[in-house]
Amino acid sequence: MANTKSAAKRARQTSKRTLRNRSALGRLRTMEKGAGSKGSSSADEIRALISAIDKAAKRGIIHENAANRRKTRLNRALAAAK
Repeated sequence: MANTKSAAKRARQTSKRTLRNRSALGRLRTMEKGAGSKGSSSADEIRALISAIDKAAKRGIIHENAANRRKTRLNRALAAAK
């Protein structure tokens, strides 16, 4: 339990932020599953996933390097599919 008013506020903010980030991460995972299935993923799905990864990295939900790594793998899969 928080001992000060500021610590209580930080705890409230953290719980709100955690819920928001968790839903964003879940959305990313769902999109990755759809784009990861072999043969059925379209270029539009992969581009939408790359955009979602960029937005998550910009908002600090995932690390910038992790976002770059995921996007590189997606682009490599997209090039191999062509």
